[in-house]
Amino acid sequence: MTNAERQFLRHPSDVPISYSLRELVVDRSDYLRNIGEGGLCFRSRIAIAPGTGIHIEIPIAKPVFEAEGVVVWCRDVEGAHEVGVRFDSVDVEYGLRMVEQVCQIEHYRRKMLVREGRVLTGEEAAMEWIQKYASHFPR
Repeated sequence: MTNAERQFLRHPSDVPISYSLRELVVDRSDYLRNIGEGGLCFRSRIAIAPGTGIHIEIPIAKPVFEAEGVVVWCRDVEGAHEVGVRFDSVDVEYGLRMVEQVCQIEHYRRKMLVREGRVLTGEEAAMEWIQKYASHFPR
């Protein structure tokens, strides 16, 4: 694992991600694995060659996070593929940070339902998560 890969934050693998490849006619939905400085990793059912241009959408919040990137690595993992994507825009970096937080809040909301039987709205989960964890969230 490289230093760049270690800078990614782990997220629940049930966070949906959609992507389309610029060089190929492919439009797929799979699941987010990690988000980090300048990029992300997702689990794919198909291998995607490094250097391939890719359009990413993460539809867990409004507005939907969208960005253009480049596949920088792809490796076989347990019968699927993990794909690393790099983004170059500063605006995308800010958007990724927001997606990181939304992923954590959604995971918290689901965890409270399973652990405590509490049904929280997105706003209630966000308020609780911010109060408990925002100060420890990596910058």
